[in-house]
Amino acid sequence: MIDFITSHGLDIFTTVLGLVYILLEYRASIWLWLVGIVMPALDVWLYWSHGLYGDAGMAVYYTLAAIYGYAVWKFGRKKGQTAAELPISHMRPRLYLPTAAFFLAAWGLTYYILSAYTNSTVPVLDGFTNALSFVGLWALARKYMEQWFFWIVVDAISCYLYIVKGIPFKALLYGLYIGIAVAGYFKWKRLMLAQERTA
Repeated sequence: MIDFITSHGLDIFTTVLGLVYILLEYRASIWLWLVGIVMPALDVWLYWSHGLYGDAGMAVYYTLAAIYGYAVWKFGRKKGQTAAELPISHMRPRLYLPTAAFFLAAWGLTYYILSAYTNSTVPVLDGFTNALSFVGLWALARKYMEQWFFWIVVDAISCYLYIVKGIPFKALLYGLYIGIAVAGYFKWKRLMLAQERTA
């Protein structure tokens, strides 16, 4: 038992941090970004040691994106914003096409890097989840409702990848993330309606 805990200690610890993170995201709490700095910094080593090089690189991005996300939630403004706090809103339709184009370009580039420069055995899926995570983090930083849809897809594929790669606690965490992301969408929808009533 001790050997199991020792060999999976980092997986277990980052999984606990992941639970804290998603619960803070569910509540639309700015504190999610502070956890979002620590957790991916530790994930870099975890993923790299299991051959998930795309995820390891993505964890570096997550750390930097968490700093950006905190700054945007704390100091950012949206067009027409009157509230002191960044409001939850929907993505404007004019953002759909550039977002899709960015995703496809990021997926292609990530796939190429993983295929050409690493021994990754899952470059297509690893590249896909990384590219969609770029989009998801940007949408989360802007407090767009659609971020939940991106994360549901990322979480489902990541859960599968972590099972295949032998990272059981992360796999369990991402399976749980799917359910929380669905609940989070409805929670944010209620918060958005409440903020519209008080605006």
